[in-house]
Amino acid sequence: MAGRSFLIRSPKEEESNAAVREAVLLGARNAAIAGSVVAVPTLVGCRVLPWAKANLNYTAQALIISAACIAGFFITADKTILRNARQNTIGKLNKPS
Repeated sequence: MAGRSFLIRSPKEEESNAAVREAVLLGARNAAIAGSVVAVPTLVGCRVLPWAKANLNYTAQALIISAACIAGFFITADKTILRNARQNTIGKLNKPS
């Protein structure tokens, strides 16, 4: 009984959930890409460059890589949600009344 809800969802809420799901999937994919693109030069630089070797410990390296992942996720998710909202607005404006 706890799993069932007495509320009936509107079709707009279903569309909204699909848009959010799409944004999360695209954001996760781009976060993985951004993380791998940033991880390679960060880790190589910390092994090769004397300044990086002396000043960037493991925590700093992890923060650099995770910052790129987080930025990639949120930028992509935000752009995806805004694109979907813009398409919905343009669709409402072009719809004949």
